[in-house]
Amino acid sequence: MKEKFKNKKIFHFIYPIIFIFISVNCSNKIKPTEKFSLNFPLGLDSLIAQIPKDNPLTLKKIKLGRKLFFDKRLSVDEQIACADCHNPLLGFADGRSFAKGFEEMEGTRSAPTIINRLFSKKQFWDGRAASLEEQVIGPILNPIEMNNTKENVIKVLSKDVSLKNDFKEVFGSDITIIGIQKAIASFERTILSGNSPFDRFITGDSTAISLSAKKGFLLFKSERVNCVACHKGQNFTDELYHNTGIGTDKKDYDFGRFIVTKNDSDIARFKTSTLRDIARTAPFMHDGSLRTLKEVIEFYDKGGIKNPNLSDKMKPLKLTEEEKDNLIEFLRSLSGMNPLAADKIQTMSSN
Repeated sequence: MKEKFKNKKIFHFIYPIIFIFISVNCSNKIKPTEKFSLNFPLGLDSLIAQIPKDNPLTLKKIKLGRKLFFDKRLSVDEQIACADCHNPLLGFADGRSFAKGFEEMEGTRSAPTIINRLFSKKQFWDGRAASLEEQVIGPILNPIEMNNTKENVIKVLSKDVSLKNDFKEVFGSDITIIGIQKAIASFERTILSGNSPFDRFITGDSTAISLSAKKGFLLFKSERVNCVACHKGQNFTDELYHNTGIGTDKKDYDFGRFIVTKNDSDIARFKTSTLRDIARTAPFMHDGSLRTLKEVIEFYDKGGIKNPNLSDKMKPLKLTEEEKDNLIEFLRSLSGMNPLAADKIQTMSSN
């Protein structure tokens, strides 16, 4: 989490995902309230995007959200930005088993990627936030993350005349918590991963993925392995909560979704993660206990960890070593385009 962003401009070209970038010359000609239409990469369906009516996308709001995403002043000691736990270099996760926050305090879960989060309403591993807007404020106020207060955030940020002008232009008001939430959520909705080798394969390019990956895909969707029972649809997630047994063999394990619903059936259930860009977001699972894709496949091959609430979808798969390797190759084919130079990243403009 302590990966630092001394030069925020590096973000413009370091990560292989489709982003929105706004040039100064272009933004000066755009009205603050002018709606913006995302250009969805191959494999993603705009019809299921979750964009609230009270927070439509605009270019200037996205630009403001991007600025705030990297702003360490959101934390009480001005040492932590959103980008420290959701690092573009690490698949918008942080590469740790447990996220670290204020004064290096360690949380109890890994930082989930924010890739393609506009396709879901509920956020976090346990779905406790009803929207991306609600998700934004959680880490800011959490005592072991940013450890800040709403009042202090407003006080500190309001000293920045340029930022105050940005809020006036975008929201027609002074800096507000709701404005911060809406701006960052808008930016997060532009973090899209698609146009992967698999997307090109499934739309007709037979050479886009290897023979091993093709075999892995057949296994993935087969009745025998049935990964698609949970990892389904364009984003390879059902956005539901399942108990795979992860962590239940430990004392005082994480109760997951139960903490939100208080339903016994939700004990140790966690949200199904997207598999897009999965090869870039290690370690895996809510507790970061699986370090590699091979470990993930081995875990599912064994049928998870037995516990009273284990999902009925979990069963031993009896995979061969070749089948395991094929599944891994398929998962790697879900990584989006890899433009590592600024001139290869798509710049979008408003409609």
